[in-house]
Amino acid sequence: MIYPLQTFEKKIKFILEQFSSDHTDRFVRYSMFEKITINGIIQGEKCMEKTEKLIMQEDKWKPLKEMNLTDDFLFDVATTELENCKIIIELSTGLRLKSLKWKEGQKVVHNIPGKRGIRMDFVAESEDGRVFDVEMQNRKEGNIPKRTRFYQALMDAPMLKSGEKGFDKLKPLFIIVICDYDPYGMKKYCYTFESRCKEQPDLLLGDEVTKLFLSTKGENEDEVSKELVDFLHYITESNEHGLPEECDERLRRLHESIQEIKTSTSVEVEYMKMEERERLVKEEAIERGLREGRIRGREEGREEGRKEGRIEGRKEGERIGEERLANLLMKLSKQNRQEDSIKALEDLEYRKKLYEEFGV
Repeated sequence: MIYPLQTFEKKIKFILEQFSSDHTDRFVRYSMFEKITINGIIQGEKCMEKTEKLIMQEDKWKPLKEMNLTDDFLFDVATTELENCKIIIELSTGLRLKSLKWKEGQKVVHNIPGKRGIRMDFVAESEDGRVFDVEMQNRKEGNIPKRTRFYQALMDAPMLKSGEKGFDKLKPLFIIVICDYDPYGMKKYCYTFESRCKEQPDLLLGDEVTKLFLSTKGENEDEVSKELVDFLHYITESNEHGLPEECDERLRRLHESIQEIKTSTSVEVEYMKMEERERLVKEEAIERGLREGRIRGREEGREEGRKEGRIEGRKEGERIGEERLANLLMKLSKQNRQEDSIKALEDLEYRKKLYEEFGV
């Protein structure tokens, strides 16, 4: 249970009132340490209360009918249909695909012994052997360009059998990241990256890897196709209002599929079950995380304060330590990474790696 700030202030006040005059003298002698600890507790409780409120505010569930494709649940359900995946790939790249099939291992967590794993949104392969990894990114957090480097490694590794010579079996790869923000701040709908020679820009490396970052916040309509602009607008408003009167037939078919999902009783029931499961898991994780966060945060803050050797250093150290850990736990909670939350509380080195990953 998370105690209200007032409860802690009353406890502290009660403790101070128990000191007699001679105890007060002794308290003054130790005040350089004790007052810092009390202030650190108060400051920490303020930080943790604020963090809990933020988590609860951001953890409100959106009704299925109000969802857009930027919402993880709707995007996940929509992309279980191969035809929807084909439409998304075609509208994102401008390519026309005869057919599409699931790439083995798509929509799973790829685990490498001793290394981190990551979940792909969907991975598919065209009839001519091109592989497409499509990711929806609705928050600006983490190092997305370097994540695509990791995606590429995960996609390439299974294509070659152990001990196999030559790399001709590596297939052309498209990594498509749809961002509900502008990843580079240049107001473009599409940022396309291919490896080129620095000294001869028209010379391609030839590794057949293309990375596309699509932005719903673009403003350069005259530089891209109308189909792409309409699609990216529909991503953020996946209803009849987000569908132009005159639009590509593929986008209209995607819209019809989305509306079927939103009005499906079975999908609604599954969504409610998932909501309840995740709510219980998150509540437990938040409760434990905040409780452990106070303890760990105080320890980190006090250690930092000791090193500084100053009262303000101790107080600020406790606040930073608790706030930093609370921020990390909140980000992990958003991504449903409960196991990482627990490991972060138990393993300082792992916690440092997560700090670096999320930039906190």
